[in-house]
Amino acid sequence: MNKGKLFVISGPSGSGKSTVICRLLKELDKAYFSISATTREPREGERDGVDYHFMKKEEFEKLVEADQLLEYAQFVGNYYGTPAAPVDEKLNAGYDVILDIETQGAEQILSKRPDAVSVFIFPPSFAVLEQRLRMRGTDSEDKIIGRLAQARVECKKAEMYNYIIINDRIETACNEVMAIITAEKCRTAERLHHLKEEN
Repeated sequence: MNKGKLFVISGPSGSGKSTVICRLLKELDKAYFSISATTREPREGERDGVDYHFMKKEEFEKLVEADQLLEYAQFVGNYYGTPAAPVDEKLNAGYDVILDIETQGAEQILSKRPDAVSVFIFPPSFAVLEQRLRMRGTDSEDKIIGRLAQARVECKKAEMYNYIIINDRIETACNEVMAIITAEKCRTAERLHHLKEEN
């Protein structure tokens, strides 16, 4: 059985990244969406093992010390990270694993897993990004300005990704990501064993 592939997908808030990932998970035969771990308290309606793996700070720090996280960061006093064990378990079982990760975390993962396939998703322009954020109607003006500033920071890291998807239409963006996944599975290293005669 072929091992699965690790796909790291990033993009600023408003890029359509979550919608693309949601469609991918429906279309791919064997795909697993990696669930992050956090030390923050669950919010109303959140479920352990579905929204996040909720854990105590001491438990998280043990994973850090044992180098059992693909990436982690600390925000407002809480840790967030990606445990390596469930990712590797699914990869070894032949599943493609999809990570929805910001650029800081992606940088950590790509240094540890250079074989990971990285994709950065962005709208056609910053003007379109701002328009999308405003059309949501969920953020204050300050929050929108903050999200746009963060998007500019993230775009400076886009060069480290293998692929960039310009999400003008969601169907096209999804098709392009699917094409990337298909192409990656057709690499020589993935298929060469089929060409060898059995003894």
